[in-house]
This record gives sequence, C-alpha cells and structure tokens, in this order.
Amino acid sequence: MRIDHPVRPGLRMECADGGRLLLTQGGGPVLFARQRVTHRGVHYARTGRYVSPLPPLRADRAREVAGLATPGSEAWTERWAAYAEARLRTAADGPLHEGDWHLGPAAPDWFVDGNWAKLLAHDPDRGHLTWFGYDDPDEDARDLLPLRALSAPDAPRVKAYRRQYREGVLPPVFLWWISGLHSPVVLDGHDRLVAALVEGGRPAVLELSRAIDPALLATWVEGPVKEYEHRMAALGDDPLSRVRGANIGRWLTGLMRSLERSAAATRAWPLAEGVAAWERAAAAHMPGWAPPREGPVSPSASSPRD
Repeated sequence: MRIDHPVRPGLRMECADGGRLLLTQGGGPVLFARQRVTHRGVHYARTGRYVSPLPPLRADRAREVAGLATPGSEAWTERWAAYAEARLRTAADGPLHEGDWHLGPAAPDWFVDGNWAKLLAHDPDRGHLTWFGYDDPDEDARDLLPLRALSAPDAPRVKAYRRQYREGVLPPVFLWWISGLHSPVVLDGHDRLVAALVEGGRPAVLELSRAIDPALLATWVEGPVKEYEHRMAALGDDPLSRVRGANIGRWLTGLMRSLERSAAATRAWPLAEGVAAWERAAAAHMPGWAPPREGPVSPSASSPRD
C-alpha cells in the first residue's frame, strides 16, 4: 500500500530516552512500555483506552466480504486485506501514515504453537514480554500483545464469534508489527482471537507493517543474486541440470519474496518534553508501575491484572 497522508497518524508510537515508548490514540495514552537495558525484553502497561480503528463485524458482513473464497486461501486473504485497507485509509485513529506498507499473512515461522494458549492464561494489563527467554518466566514468552484486556470466553460477542468459527466464516485477526516492542499487537479482532482459541483452533491473522525501503532491499539482494548466478554457472550438462536450475530459481524467488515482505522499523515520534513527560504520564495513568531496566522481572512489572 502506498499511503500519501497523514504525516502523523492518530494511532502512533512516541518515544523518549531510556527505551521509553508510549502508544497514543487520539492524543490519549494506550500503552506505556520500557525496553530492558539488556535488550532481553520490554515491560508494558495497558491503560484500557484502546479502540479498534475497524468497525465490528457481523456474520452476514463477514460472509459478504469473504464471498465463496475458501478460508485461508489466497483469494480469501486478498478480500480481507482489501477490506481492512479501505477502512484503515479513512480511520481517524488508525496507524497508517505516509509511506509504503504491507498488509498480508504474517511470517509463518513467527508463531510458536505452545505460545497461543498463554494468551488466555496469562494476559496481564501490566506485564513483560521476553525476547530471548534466559531466566524470564515462561509465561512471558508470547508472540503477540493484545492492546486491551481479552474478553471472557462466555462474553456475548465472543460467543457470536465462536459460532462464526464453527461455521468457517470467522474473519482474520488484524495485527500491527511494532518493532520497538519486537512484537505484533492486536490492531483489530481481540474477541475473534479469544473465540478461535477457546474453540481449540488458531485464528487466521493478517499483519500490517511498514515496507522495506527499496534502496535497502536492493542492497540485501545483491549477495543472493550473485550466489544464484554462481550456482547456475556451475551447472553441468548432465540430465539433472534443468531440475537443479529450477530448484535454484525457486530458492532465489522464495528468498527475494521473503526479503521484500520483511517489516521495516516502526516509526516513532519524539515525545514532547521527553523523559519528564513520559514519567508524568505513566505516574498519572499507571500509578505504582515502575518497570526495572535491569535484572529479573519484578512482581510490580508483571503482576496480575488489576
């Protein structure tokens, strides 16, 4: 997607020194975060103010968008990506700003099967995401971060989405990659996420991310292209050369497609008044939250939901 405006979106990440991050929506705080100085993870605190920039989806609308496309198919993915793009382009409090973006299937190797269940068992408003494990609690190893508390499995909207899941018409969960958190967040579909997990399945996900700069991409592919040329030149005249050449071509095509779809760094705007403003806002909206920058995770940073 090529986005021409706005320059500064309604849903955006702001930053200050010391690994301090603040996600705001409509000028109000949604998520406070602070990276650990060891780069092993990030502490976060949700304010409970997040509102999806996409409208709620009823079953009849979900069927209309998906049409006769098989769930999870390329056609189904394209239909839902087009649906989300059209609404995100006009959303006042969405994340899109000028530049190039991708909206499509998330990297298949990002999600760990064992981490899905952790979302229902461990989703504190004040918590910690571990990036590399080490001695951190196992429940902190999660693959995505909801921007609001997940609803109960028997909540009315979740029950409606559970029926959609059983009928095979459940829309995807839309994620947004935020590099400062080293994690995608749930942009839209918190209740659909719960519905799929409670039903014993996994939600289909589409991820929004900034696109890699073409100049940087060109630099990345120089090495693989030279390797491709070298390997093709080394092929002999034996009967298997054509098969080997085809395999080498598929290798290069897959690698270049993967590089093209890589997520660029999320843009963060400098927080006005910097550290002092972040500290004041955190104290006002998340009293008692004092995330450490070093050492193990403290109880105050990963305590259960208030």
